[in-house]
Amino acid sequence: MNKRPGDIVQGDRTGDAPLSEVVKSYLKLKYDKPGQVYLGVAHRLDRPTSGIVVFSKTSKALPRLNKLFAEKEVKKTYWAIVKQPLEKANGTLIHWLKRNPRQNKSYAHPKEIADSKKAVLEYRVLKKLDSYFLLEIDLKTGRHHQIRSQLSSIGAPIKGDLKYGFDRSNKDGSIHLHARYMKFVHPVKKELLQLVAEPPVDPLWNACP
Repeated sequence: MNKRPGDIVQGDRTGDAPLSEVVKSYLKLKYDKPGQVYLGVAHRLDRPTSGIVVFSKTSKALPRLNKLFAEKEVKKTYWAIVKQPLEKANGTLIHWLKRNPRQNKSYAHPKEIADSKKAVLEYRVLKKLDSYFLLEIDLKTGRHHQIRSQLSSIGAPIKGDLKYGFDRSNKDGSIHLHARYMKFVHPVKKELLQLVAEPPVDPLWNACP
């Protein structure tokens, strides 16, 4: 599913309707299912982020999907728009992230510290936009707010990401981070799946390839 920025994947304290419930209602209607509809959440995105989220329609598939993600057998590629030029056109970022649950924020450290987790991503500059840069990012680990925290730590916070150091928020509360591409083997059918999600419609995303 291609999530819009602002949508939540699962219910939270805001009480806003989550995508999981929207999808359940859709499945119930489409397949004329009686009673409760099963839906497992295999891959989530932060509320201000857009792009691919993965749900499981069966209880059989969910643990298998979870195993694929845990064992890093899912290729995940993101697009991010930043204002600051990066020192290199492509590279690898390695940090140790420590999460602060109270702030719902992760802090990136250059060396391992207590209770930190190693975070690795590869990036490349895809395009120079007027005053911004489009980055393509391959995640090698899946940590809390990993891309947001790591880019912020090198002085290139994502556009609109006030929490991680961008100078102003986007009007709609979104950030310019998009889950663009995902590849994995279907846990039941054993077919190769390649998913591509178009970014939201706005002047900056529209200028991207």
